Amino acid sequence: MRALRLMSWKSEPVLVEVPKPTPGPGQVVIKIGGAGACHSDLHLMHDFDSNILPWSPPFTLGHENAGWVDSVGAGVTSVKEGDSVAVYGPWGCGKCSRCQLGIETLCENPMGAPIPGGGGGLGLDGGIAEYMLIPSDRFLIPLASNLDPSVAAPLTDAALTPYHAVRRSWAKMGPEATVVVIGVGGLGHMAIQIIKATTAARVIAVDPKPMALALALEVGADQTLESNEKTAATIRELTHGHGADVVLDFVGSEATLLMAQAAARTLGDVTLVGIAGGAVPFSFFSQGYEVSLQTTYWGSKPELIEVLNLASRGLIHAEHTRYSLEDSAEAYVDLVAGTVRGRAVIIP
Repeated sequence: MRALRLMSWKSEPVLVEVPKPTPGPGQVVIKIGGAGACHSDLHLMHDFDSNILPWSPPFTLGHENAGWVDSVGAGVTSVKEGDSVAVYGPWGCGKCSRCQLGIETLCENPMGAPIPGGGGGLGLDGGIAEYMLIPSDRFLIPLASNLDPSVAAPLTDAALTPYHAVRRSWAKMGPEATVVVIGVGGLGHMAIQIIKATTAARVIAVDPKPMALALALEVGADQTLESNEKTAATIRELTHGHGADVVLDFVGSEATLLMAQAAARTLGDVTLVGIAGGAVPFSFFSQGYEVSLQTTYWGSKPELIEVLNLASRGLIHAEHTRYSLEDSAEAYVDLVAGTVRGRAVIIP
């Protein structure tokens, strides 16, 4: 079968022929219906190495996946051949207290996981391929009959990650609240929809690109602002001098973090989701009184079930640009260029 593989650190991925996987006891092989190309994969290609991560190439890219069960190993009873499923991407040990709650992103026994701190597309073979081996059926979630795998695939990260971030601040997203979403890309455009579907807050979307701001309005933002040195002040003007109750930064550069700090209301939340690598001073006076600065990482399996429920009811959807497996490497070129609308999804 064909697979897009990262062969070494700091290199471009290549489409190669590899053997089709065979499931062992407790394992499942799925036929891929869709695989998301994530901006974080670019960090795997260009920025990371074995000094940062506990695993190394070669492996097949793609940690946002959905498809149909192709074959099952001995002992698997929760799914059968032909079932339509989404893959929960973080693969923990399944036994520690975090994993028992479905929060395998925060597994506290990484050496007991299929691969320490990783998963399919993150150290083990992912889904930008024709087939994918899933090490345990607990990582599979059945899809509603009206949710095609090609549509569901990007939801497993591009929707789950912002859903987790939004959910942490639900208590501060009442009818009079203002939420600022910085960066309207694959995750940011999902965050807008999730906020509108689950809260009554007003949403202001911030991005430097006109295409992104147009998408923000299409998916429900109440207002858009071009990102520049005056944006934080403008947010304060629009909120009668108070600032935003919640700021979600899906970029994570120094400039966007400084903007978020300056725009946050007292008692507000500033949540860093993007991994652009920015850092800012944190002191008693570096932001308004009692502003909480927090990070998030992906989301839990129960949250993914909730995300898929929202999607099956038509309350959220991933705008996406489709690529064939033959053109999968081009998806990452377009991500670098900033020309992808919504999420890039590879359809084998």
